[in-house]
Amino acid sequence: MASDPPVVKHPLHVPPMDELCTVLRKGLSSNFENVTVNVVDCPDLTKQPFSLAAQGICGKPRLADVGGVPYLQPIPQKDKVYDLDNIARLVDLPGAFIIGAGAGQLCSINCELMPNLVTASDCTHGKSATMAAAICPDAGILIMKEYPNKNMYLLGNLLASEGQPGKVIEVKASKRIGENNFVSQMRETLTSHYGDKPVGLGGTFLIERGKAKIHIMPDYSQTPLNSMEDVNKWLKFREAEAPLVCLSVFISKDPGLALRLEHTHCFRSTKEGGHYHYDTTPDEISYHGYYVPAEFMYRVDRPPNT
Repeated sequence: MASDPPVVKHPLHVPPMDELCTVLRKGLSSNFENVTVNVVDCPDLTKQPFSLAAQGICGKPRLADVGGVPYLQPIPQKDKVYDLDNIARLVDLPGAFIIGAGAGQLCSINCELMPNLVTASDCTHGKSATMAAAICPDAGILIMKEYPNKNMYLLGNLLASEGQPGKVIEVKASKRIGENNFVSQMRETLTSHYGDKPVGLGGTFLIERGKAKIHIMPDYSQTPLNSMEDVNKWLKFREAEAPLVCLSVFISKDPGLALRLEHTHCFRSTKEGGHYHYDTTPDEISYHGYYVPAEFMYRVDRPPNT
């Protein structure tokens, strides 16, 4: 983009981690048979099975909601391009470690993006392990590969931090007994407990066992997407098998910024990936994740009339 997009910075409510653990443990227990939630030292996330670009998710954590679905539909605004190095600067953390869920372009094809990179700055060279999932227009098959640049298109929901070790919230949940997915249950639990106080979490989780429903956006639609029915006909849905590494951002309350409340993308090496919806094997499913509460929400390039 030729100039910096507009940015609004909003402070978030940051409860003590022990309190968050108690709240999440209670809420998750109504949706999963087996639940443990504790404050732990963040493991080295550069190691298997996570293989992230930085060791941890701690150090000045903040969320960014960039662009939005109105830039995708009804007609994609392909000029909405966001350099993730610049996004790090716009959220006041040059050189940040960024993970999350967004849209990209792979060989000029619209794709699901799994941002996972240490951004470059005057003091850092940067390092990228970002993955992308696309649908080949000719063969209709999934293309899953490392993303060759740092451009995010149209929309994205991100956690930015210094990528340092530190204290995080470890969440384990297995055998789903309720209707909600893993992320929605945590988000709705925080909404119920904290009400109008916006609490934002970002992090990563592993689907250790089971399967999940995901979607992959195909190439840009040649006809306007005027309804959710149009969108669902355009998207390509599939079932993905564990293990899946998921990059996840959610916020309990929109403080009037037209936010996407939750967004999670997942991948399995170069074999599988896309937008996480929910698990499809409730008796078998097992989640294991690490989250950190964010200090701020940055609304970047909010679509007009939202």
